[in-house]
Amino acid sequence: MNKKLPAFLAVAGVVLLLTACDSGSDRAATAQIDKPNILFVIMDDVGIDQMRSFGYGGVNAPKMPNIDAVADAGIRFRNTWSEPECSPARASFFVGRHPTRTNINQALGPNDLANAQLSPYETTAPQLLRKAGYENAMFGKFHLAGPENNQAGFSTPSVFGLDHFYGWVGGLPESIDTTAGGAGTVGDYQCGFVPGALVARGAASGACYTPDGQCTHIVGSPTGDAAGLTCVTQGGVLDPGQICKVPKPASVDLDRYNAYYVSPLVIIHDGQVEEVPKSDLRARGYRTTIETDAAIAWIKSRSAAKPWMATVSYTSAHTPWQTPPRRLLPSGGSGLHNGADCTSTAVVRGIQNDMTEALDTEFGRLLVETGLATRKADGTLHYDPKASNTVIVIVGDNGTLALAVKTPFDASRAKGTAYQTGVWVPLIVAGPQVADPGREVEHMVSGVDLFELFGELAGINVHQAVPRPLDSVGLKAYLMNAGQASQRKTNFTIGGLNQQANGGRNGPCVIPSSGGGGTCTQIPTTKKVCEDNMGFWWGEGHGDITAEVGAGGAPSYPTCAAVNQARYDFNAAARMYDILPDESVGVRDERYKLVRNTFTRFYPVGAPPIRKEIEYELYEIDQAKLAPKLDEVGDSKINADGTIPGGAAPWVGPAYADLRDRLDRMMKAAVKCPGDGNIDGVVDAEDLKNWSRINRDWGKSSVYDFVGPSDGPPDGITDGSDAVVINRNLQVNCEYPPSVN
Repeated sequence: MNKKLPAFLAVAGVVLLLTACDSGSDRAATAQIDKPNILFVIMDDVGIDQMRSFGYGGVNAPKMPNIDAVADAGIRFRNTWSEPECSPARASFFVGRHPTRTNINQALGPNDLANAQLSPYETTAPQLLRKAGYENAMFGKFHLAGPENNQAGFSTPSVFGLDHFYGWVGGLPESIDTTAGGAGTVGDYQCGFVPGALVARGAASGACYTPDGQCTHIVGSPTGDAAGLTCVTQGGVLDPGQICKVPKPASVDLDRYNAYYVSPLVIIHDGQVEEVPKSDLRARGYRTTIETDAAIAWIKSRSAAKPWMATVSYTSAHTPWQTPPRRLLPSGGSGLHNGADCTSTAVVRGIQNDMTEALDTEFGRLLVETGLATRKADGTLHYDPKASNTVIVIVGDNGTLALAVKTPFDASRAKGTAYQTGVWVPLIVAGPQVADPGREVEHMVSGVDLFELFGELAGINVHQAVPRPLDSVGLKAYLMNAGQASQRKTNFTIGGLNQQANGGRNGPCVIPSSGGGGTCTQIPTTKKVCEDNMGFWWGEGHGDITAEVGAGGAPSYPTCAAVNQARYDFNAAARMYDILPDESVGVRDERYKLVRNTFTRFYPVGAPPIRKEIEYELYEIDQAKLAPKLDEVGDSKINADGTIPGGAAPWVGPAYADLRDRLDRMMKAAVKCPGDGNIDGVVDAEDLKNWSRINRDWGKSSVYDFVGPSDGPPDGITDGSDAVVINRNLQVNCEYPPSVN
């Protein structure tokens, strides 16, 4: 289905894109062919613990020879922090502002309001670079805004300045189709395809039906892919053990999403939106390959006279973990291609490695097919950064998911927390601007700094070009000067809860632990995302909880604390679930790190039984290879209430006082200005005009939804109560504090 960008959004986008940029300056920018192209590659849930080339990964690290080759020819930034989850991290890359300013505190889900999504009034990297003559495209995972609770819907990539988008607006893959396209019933095929003949309900061969009406007889390989895996890789569904028939059997179901093999693809070009149906072969096949193919096609079609920025936003290695095709694993990978199991902990760790290695293979193909690299006689990648005017930037969006964390990193403090394992990510920059390639930079870097790097490469002073405070500092000096001193004195990260209608939040999800019990988190956005992460959902639509709370369980539980309370009320001897914090904040200098966690917990004794608590932890940190000094359980140098224990080292008190001050000053950026929906620093007639248009044409969730009834929390409706807030604050000048860098 083709859709045109809504008129008001198109107009708003043009205004944002072309402010201070007339046709003459566009022509001048285009003529400056010395501006480098930018290839920006984002890896999903690949923390620094996965990276051998950074000195970590242990004996079970994924093999990434192509990314390693680029790292060897560029710079490894070994002290880079991102945000704890994907949407806030990606937003920080593209606008240079922490979640305290963008209000994107966790991975976006279908219930998150527009004022928890990237605002259409932000200045994004594509918008910024367009002023310097760049063309901009993104391939793969978007996950910055929409499609739910957003007037732009699937058009949001265009609103943020992308000339071309080919990927998934909502970001996350669908769940694995455990029927394998109707070959079995729900639960029969945990990997999403019919396994090999040696596995229960498997098959050595079968008829592979594709939605274009074709059928091919496929025979699996004993040492390679099962017939079912080969079939889904080709976009089809296998009828196991059968020959092709006309018409296809009624049991063959081509109308099911299937994680990495059938996805809700969206293509946007010059404002035209196409929602590709499941029956279209473009939406079928291995997702990492689709992302790479689309990027190759666009890059190869660019004119040499105009610079470009291509963001290849890989979905891998995000859950659900699903076996990639064997051809993408030259080393053989984990050998899990017969589809025997995709659920046990040991197996999914191997599959996660396979997915990361497949990403690396496709990244190498991307470089070779676009002419940015070649192959040596032995097949390894030959990357010469001076052979093209292209800067390559590779980053992990956040830390690794707990189940896949590599030793010695702490799996209990992984993705979703402000601890090192949750926010310490690999960053690689390579290109002709890099002096003395092969270097490692140990200075502190933040994901927000990438926004400034993109501006620096395009010759733009971002702090002058963007009319609101930024949290970024420059990175280009590190590329050009091997002796560059640290640009940062402070690093910061934060994760929390997104805003939902009437103060709602994601339902509780319990991830079982190997020793019994489990950890309750409210990061998974839906029941299916919880289950894709091997969790049990306690929100609306949960399964059977009789064994834990008795026959009178509630239809849903609002918080993890409420889950523990219900379990205790039924059985006071029950082991309570650990609870991840509602908000996790980290701040550090060169040696020390302070973590502040905010919890909602249940206590069987005292009143009230459910309480909010704030705890502080102070650590000494370094990035030593093989054995880094991490912020691990029991190592905090202070008490949870922030007091200094007797006998503490002399540095503890001053370090805590200093970092506490920095943290408090960073949190002041979260000060809201009621009525200032367009974040221009003043509540004025422009806000009333914007509210009026949205109220008239949309009326639902927007950045002008300030309150609900009786001045309660936002309710997902842009109505008269929000206009009251604007009128109440007219001519208020907002004080948006600068960053603490």
